[in-house]
Amino acid sequence: MSRRRTVITGIGVVAPGGIGTAPFWELVTSGRTATRRITQFDPSGHRCQVAAECDFDPAAAGLAPREIRRTDRFVQLAKVAAGEAMDDSGLTVDDRLATRTGVAMGSAVAGTKSMEAEYVVLSDGGAHWNVDPAYVSPHMYDYFLPSSCAAEVALTTGARGPATVVSTGCTSGIDAVAHAAEVIRDGAADVMVTGGSDAPISPITVTCFDVIKAQSVHNDDPARACRPFDRTRRGLILGEGAAVLVLEEYEHARRRGARIYTELAGAASRCNAFHMTGLKPDGREMAEAITTALGEARMDPGDIDYVNAHGSGTKQNDRHETAAFKRALGEHARRVPVSGIKAAVGHSLGAIGSIEIAACALAMDRGVVPPTANLREPDPECDLDYVPLDAREQRVRGALTVGSGFGGFQSAMVFRDPDGASEGRSA
Repeated sequence: MSRRRTVITGIGVVAPGGIGTAPFWELVTSGRTATRRITQFDPSGHRCQVAAECDFDPAAAGLAPREIRRTDRFVQLAKVAAGEAMDDSGLTVDDRLATRTGVAMGSAVAGTKSMEAEYVVLSDGGAHWNVDPAYVSPHMYDYFLPSSCAAEVALTTGARGPATVVSTGCTSGIDAVAHAAEVIRDGAADVMVTGGSDAPISPITVTCFDVIKAQSVHNDDPARACRPFDRTRRGLILGEGAAVLVLEEYEHARRRGARIYTELAGAASRCNAFHMTGLKPDGREMAEAITTALGEARMDPGDIDYVNAHGSGTKQNDRHETAAFKRALGEHARRVPVSGIKAAVGHSLGAIGSIEIAACALAMDRGVVPPTANLREPDPECDLDYVPLDAREQRVRGALTVGSGFGGFQSAMVFRDPDGASEGRSA
């Protein structure tokens, strides 16, 4: 029995540094960063006062006033990214295709910004414990439910097939795409519009990350505040954004002559059942996810030409995934280029996994490995080829991306050149 294959035929990105896939790719390959002092609220008094913000105007991006009024910022980012992805794919969702087209979106904190803003209004800035619900927005239901993101993306694209939201913390963006690929492989859809979106730059979210001391305190140098795998790193930097991908069943894409970026060949996830925010130093669960994803793809470690690291910029994470790469890839871990893009675009929680998938697909399409920005003094314990500062031209026929999330979630996904894969594999 032949196995249905899944390919990426469209990419849409809204990220710090520019709206659209082109400015996103230019930023992450330039070695520059989009981190700056927070402008969305006054960060004075916060431990970390830096974030990677999107210069995003929903009206300028084409959203109607009613769309803007009823949706949280994370939904707006997703709708714009979905529009670009559909345009990029060249796919028209007609009545026949609509029920064979589904949506799977990932988000970690959903409508946090709007819910926090509504609470501020209802409580007069926190002055009142008892609040009058008569003052609440009529769209509070949409702000509260993460599923509003999938519903709005379906509305944007015309998809009337399976629709869901995946929320597994910081791995949501990978896990949603993995779920979408599974829907296609199972035959429940031929096309899935999928990705992740989050807009967590708000006082409550920044405060939560301040409390656990996960964020960088390099407030005096915003552009270099996040320093993955660097000896001088002090933590992660929050970001916001969205990436949406059009996944298609391989033969469906071929029949319509679609441009194919890459094949999504395998994915897996594990949980360390250890600690809400802590990581075991041996990287065992991430390594198991990588090995399982490679097995599903029927690929060997040597087939991987590029690894997109989680690279959050915390000492615990950087050493954890260095160990995981060595455990899963063996000696090949010391030969393959590895880089992380969070120094450039921040950690957008449930969105970043999909943004990093977009980076992998573009690296394969363009033959360029993006660098790890701000990596000037490598941590001796992070002794792999972490591609410091400058992009590297290199043919990428196979790629691996990983994610690590609070709760102990570890996810991995592998991609390959579909033309280099044998067709008609047995299941």
